Amino acid sequence: MSARSLTAALGAACSALVLLLAAPGPAAAATGQFRYSYTTAEGYEAVGFLNNPASGECINLQGPGAEPGSASRAPKNRTDATATVFLDADCEGDTYYTLRPGSGAGDRLLLRSVVFS
Repeated sequence: MSARSLTAALGAACSALVLLLAAPGPAAAATGQFRYSYTTAEGYEAVGFLNNPASGECINLQGPGAEPGSASRAPKNRTDATATVFLDADCEGDTYYTLRPGSGAGDRLLLRSVVFS
């Protein structure tokens, strides 16, 4: 192998290593569980939960069998991250509430989406 070929191969290997180190890793996740209550389409009270939810990603909440677009309520943030809950879907709108790790709210707090920081 010539010196020129060896230099080119070494340069390519170094470039690949730099790209590998610069690539983003997996998204961080909040550790723990986020719980919320909702009413099923049949009228029963139910509890939904998210285990170790991803951080920085909006999550729309809808319990199994719930009417599309219906709001959940009574969130309990049992994760190690701050949860911001929104009345509107897709973490949008002017109505939102922040829950510190380990805190919760009562049935009067309605929510349709949540994001963890």
